[in-house]
Amino acid sequence: MDAQKAIKIALKNGAAYCDARIETYKEHGIVLENGQQEQSSASYDTGIGVRVLYDGAWGFFSTTDESKLEDGIISAIKSAKATPKKNKVVLAQIPIDKKTINYPVRKNPEISELEKIARDCHDIMRRYKISKDIISALVCQTSKTFESSEGAQIIQSYTDCTVDLVAIARSGITQSINSTEGGRGGLETLDSVLESAKEIASKSIELLDAKPPKEQKTTLVMNPDFVALLTHEILGHPSEADRVLGKEMAWAGGAWWAGKIGQKIGSESLNVIDDPTIPGSLGWYEYDDEGVRAQKKKLVQNGILTEHMHSRETASIFDSAPNAGMRATSYQFMPLIRMACTCIGPGKYNPEEIVRGVKDGYYVSNMKVPSIDMKRHNWSISAQYANKIEDGEIKELVRDVIIVGVAPEFFSSIDACGNDFTVRPITNCGKGDPMQQMKMGNGGPTIRGIATIRGAG
Repeated sequence: MDAQKAIKIALKNGAAYCDARIETYKEHGIVLENGQQEQSSASYDTGIGVRVLYDGAWGFFSTTDESKLEDGIISAIKSAKATPKKNKVVLAQIPIDKKTINYPVRKNPEISELEKIARDCHDIMRRYKISKDIISALVCQTSKTFESSEGAQIIQSYTDCTVDLVAIARSGITQSINSTEGGRGGLETLDSVLESAKEIASKSIELLDAKPPKEQKTTLVMNPDFVALLTHEILGHPSEADRVLGKEMAWAGGAWWAGKIGQKIGSESLNVIDDPTIPGSLGWYEYDDEGVRAQKKKLVQNGILTEHMHSRETASIFDSAPNAGMRATSYQFMPLIRMACTCIGPGKYNPEEIVRGVKDGYYVSNMKVPSIDMKRHNWSISAQYANKIEDGEIKELVRDVIIVGVAPEFFSSIDACGNDFTVRPITNCGKGDPMQQMKMGNGGPTIRGIATIRGAG
């Protein structure tokens, strides 16, 4: 594939701007169910995605066949010509860089080593009397070359390693606990996976004797894993500028804080960032898919909404600086505004201090399933389990836990954030039409606030 050839074709046919992404992916993985290999896979893909801007409208073409490049780009320009021009696209200016980045891999992820990790996880989980364990281990190696008609030339090569674990226990009722471990790098990103296998297997058995919580609005202490999903759904997605503008409304929703830049949307304890520069996160990158250099975005500072995630296009609309928010799942898709690693920022408290300050409430652990309204305003997120807190001490376990809240009310109630800042891997965030699945990081510390807890069903 030849990015410069694509750019020359686009400019020759009248495009005002063009960028091309040449991407190559190599994946291998294994799936075990109860120790039996259900699947072993290997795949390879390479291709080019070309974006053209003609008379203020976008056109896009992707292919794996270079012989189709010219006809495809001309077709993309024709599509842009035919697009209604009510609001023409204007791109905010950026520095034009040329750089090659190879992200570090300390432990090479050979398939034999990956399989050993999966089998070691199974061996640990089978020490407990669970009914079923499922282990999915995957390595993806990616090389991306970005070039633009403005002169940018950026090459990024990285490796992602992830392991998804599921433990299922049955005895009259069924309890399922899961965890995802990994990050951007080699097998060193999986150092905690064996401990995670032990934890979810043992917890699934404990939950068989637990009861659901009684419904009540109360003080909740949330662990970093649960906070990761809460942040993703209620703080991350509404910070994507295309949602703020209503461009995603028909498909994936909008933003509960649209038009509130500079306004108070939470307590002074609430600070929210999106940071592609955190090493090892699945959202770690130096440049996004528009060639914009990555930077830490301060979305909320001391409860004040201060910034959104932007593309060059939305940055121009908001009269803001581009902040490297554009990514695509692969060369086959136009990039979209996506989270990199969105987190609630750390506070000054030890997690134990936060719990000791609760007379009556719950300690909520680990993400499960979200249910959110179109503007991410009213939310319901299930947790894998929780524990009662009485007089500052963690007590009995409860199961089938659902947390329900209203975004501005809950975020205004946060009165403590821990010093145990943690980033968790998210492997399956969907956005766009056609749908794009994206890997990223999310996280935060232990936090304390007020919401409703209830049991499922």
